[in-house]
Amino acid sequence: MTDIDHPETFHGLPVLTLPDPGDQDTAPLPAADTVAWRLESAWRGDLTFAALWKHFLDAVDTTRVRALLIGPWWQEDYQSFAQVVDLLAGEADRFPELRALFLGDVVGEECELSWLEMADITPVIEAFDGLEELTVRGCGDDYDGRSRLGLRPVRHGSLRVLRFESGGLPSDVVRAVGASGLPALEHLELWLGTSEYGGDTAVEDLAPLLSGAAFPALRHLGLQNSEIQDEIAAAVASAPVVARLESLSLAMGTLGDEGAEALLSGQPLTHLASLDLHHHYVGEALVERLRNLLGDRVNCDIDEVEYADPDDFRYVAVSE
Repeated sequence: MTDIDHPETFHGLPVLTLPDPGDQDTAPLPAADTVAWRLESAWRGDLTFAALWKHFLDAVDTTRVRALLIGPWWQEDYQSFAQVVDLLAGEADRFPELRALFLGDVVGEECELSWLEMADITPVIEAFDGLEELTVRGCGDDYDGRSRLGLRPVRHGSLRVLRFESGGLPSDVVRAVGASGLPALEHLELWLGTSEYGGDTAVEDLAPLLSGAAFPALRHLGLQNSEIQDEIAAAVASAPVVARLESLSLAMGTLGDEGAEALLSGQPLTHLASLDLHHHYVGEALVERLRNLLGDRVNCDIDEVEYADPDDFRYVAVSE
């Protein structure tokens, strides 16, 4: 697993992992609104997430909490995230100032992305109407009966930043995003992943996003970590939404010469402040043409060139 780590800051606040309930050696807790609180119950003996959650509610003035991260939540056997969804949604009224949520702050050393037993996160979005930033990490793979990441179309007036970090994002989640009413959304980032891990999104599923009609305030679009990156690049090359973007990411996927040619022959990209194409399979000549086209006007990250095997197999940056 690459391009994934625990954030040191979240929503502009330093991240603090809540100490164990019985830990007598920790310093006094900081003021509730000065840190982003991270909850982690795995590998803590008999501590369940439900017990840790109760401790959090008792120990911290949750009426002042602004940012919250959910780390490894299981006690054993990678239990479903549904229990966390129920706790968060059920206690939402105790968090009137919550502005940012990170669901699944887990790295590869703790659990492979495809093993995370996610759930339908719609109740969380609906419960926190002041939420401005949401990051969701986890796959859609339902291999061996594991739970599947889910989302239904929602209406939310405050959400400005939405990220799905996945090695296989289900197409129904992508379609639900496009069908949602999010008038304040400025930053959308979708790690689409591969079909091997549940990422079955087709270019047609992206139509509402690419048309520009879905989110009038959108300024950054990331359609990345995809095994169909060339097809996405070809669609982006003529997509109406691009004209009003400030930044665009097609990084972390299998972008090759076909996709690069589409970008070079498509609509102008020189209005962008940044274009992220890192982790790609584009040949040296086309890389040079992209750099010449964009010049000093656009901050273009086209580093991390990868090389396909003799059978032209390409891999995305984040899969399992």
